[in-house]
This record gives sequence, C-alpha cells and structure tokens, in this order.
Amino acid sequence: MKHDETLREMIQDSSSIVFFGGAGVSTESGIPDFRSQDGLYNQQYPYPPETMLSHSFFISRTQEFFSFYKAKMLYLGANPNEAHKALAELEKRGKLNAVITQNIDGLHQKAGGKNVLELHGSVHRNYCMSCRRFYGVEFIIESKGVPLCECGGVIKPDVVLYEEGLDEKIIRRSVKAITGADMLIVGGTSLNVYPAAGLLRYYQGSKLVLINKSVTPLDSLADLVIHESIGRTLSDAC
Repeated sequence: MKHDETLREMIQDSSSIVFFGGAGVSTESGIPDFRSQDGLYNQQYPYPPETMLSHSFFISRTQEFFSFYKAKMLYLGANPNEAHKALAELEKRGKLNAVITQNIDGLHQKAGGKNVLELHGSVHRNYCMSCRRFYGVEFIIESKGVPLCECGGVIKPDVVLYEEGLDEKIIRRSVKAITGADMLIVGGTSLNVYPAAGLLRYYQGSKLVLINKSVTPLDSLADLVIHESIGRTLSDAC
C-alpha cells in the first residue's frame, strides 16, 4: 500500500488529530529554512544569526536587531501552501484538534486555522515593553530605526528569541493536546530543536506519522515515515 493511501486511512480512522510542524511547512510558501542552502545560517553577517536574534543583542544593539529582523524575518507576501490549507480543512471537518507550530509567520491562521499553538510566537504580534500596548506587524515595517510606542517605550516582537524561554501557557496547552491525540502528524521539522521537539514524548497513541524530506532522530519510532513534500502529501491524503 502506498504511503498516501496509508496516511489517508489513518486520518479517516482518527477523530482527534494533532499536527506538530516546523520550518519545512513554510518553505513551500517561499520562506527559507534557517539551515537550508539559502537559509540564514549559510549567509554572511557581522554576527552569527543566533547572536543577532538573541535577547541580549535585542537589548544591547536594538537598532541593529531591527535592521536584521525586518530584512530577514518578515515575509508578509508569503501565502499558505497546500499543507496549511489541508490542515485547516481537517480542522473544519472536526478531525484536527490543534496545530502546534515552531513557525512565527502566521500562515496557519491565514489559511483558516483556528486552534494554532505558536511555540515561538508570531511576527504579527508586537508589544510595548513599557505599557504593553499592542502593535501590528505593519507598524514595525513602517517604523524608522527602533519602533517606539506613543509612551516612548521600545516595541518588541512577540517572538521567542535565543536566550528566552517558551511561553508556559502554550507549552501546557500543547502537552494537553498531544496527550489527548489519537493521531500525531509531525511535519517539516528535523526534530533537533529543543525544548519544542521534546513535546513529542507526551504522545501516547499508536499513529505517529513523520513527514519530512530528510531523516529525523525519531524515524525509527514512527508508525509511518514519509520523505516527501509535505504540501503534496497532506493535500493528497486529506
């Protein structure tokens, strides 16, 4: 039996699916993976990307942070691909309970997804560090230099930078969703980024599916492994 047919049957037999995704879900929308050939880690900058996207760099070199952030982290012209659309359709049909994503681009919501748990935050949410006033991403783009609130405070993107911890509420909701899932689909992630990848250990079911173009450390533990395009795979199966 083909992988697509097996995946389709597993989805049909499930009623509480959870999807856990990484950067590979958005690469088919034209957003580069950090570690791909064209990704941030293979480009030359004054400092390593991990440094420029760290909390300490944001605090000490705020203007340089925003120059890099606005140039390399915002892809507002990107649109949902077949993977985002297939997952939104599964949720609409009552099959999918939650999407847990490491991405910050908001494409799952743009595709129509409702219950999206963003482990690393979102570029679409930005808050004043002084008064907590909310600002959309357009304000960040249009600002010159460091984005400042009306109160004079610095506006920080609601994304998890290096040296920062994940949101405990999102972690708890993710653990609850995975624990209660009868099927867990993991896609577009190398499963090398912790603590996010560690969430998979909470899955207690017997339908663990890994969809990724390259091998992951958990391939041997999965019930189904597919090394194909995640967009095409999910679109065909759903």
